[in-house]
Amino acid sequence: MIKLEKKQIRLVSILIAVIFIGSVVALALTQTGNIASAASSSSVGVIDYQQAMAEHPDVKNLQTQMETAVSDIKKEFDEKSAGMNDQEKADYYMQCQQRLAQKQQELLEPIRQAVEGAIKKVADKRGMAVVIDKAAVIYGGQDITQEVIAELGKK
Repeated sequence: MIKLEKKQIRLVSILIAVIFIGSVVALALTQTGNIASAASSSSVGVIDYQQAMAEHPDVKNLQTQMETAVSDIKKEFDEKSAGMNDQEKADYYMQCQQRLAQKQQELLEPIRQAVEGAIKKVADKRGMAVVIDKAAVIYGGQDITQEVIAELGKK
């Protein structure tokens, strides 16, 4: 039973990481629309999106809420799965993982919106038409990461 619990924690952690990385990649892809024409007519900003998300003032609260949700669901799983066979346990475990993923999305959405709002505000102030995730840029662009983090700190 202890091995199963460690495996559960590992799977939940991996799921949370995959969802976070997937959302960052999706955001980066949606913001890279027509880069060539925008870059030729105005300056291009770059941002370390993961750093900006990590330094949002509410991230610690989000982490605490996620830890609470994980422990609550783990406790619920342990209680309800006691009489289940292996297949039922696996199905119920997947349901629990989906609930955790949904909870994480709910908690991340206001932070993501705040970061994107701060990015837009800084980009507008500097006259930038395009801001790209730093991970997608090989050369060039004006790094606005610290300005965005400072903007997030004002709220």
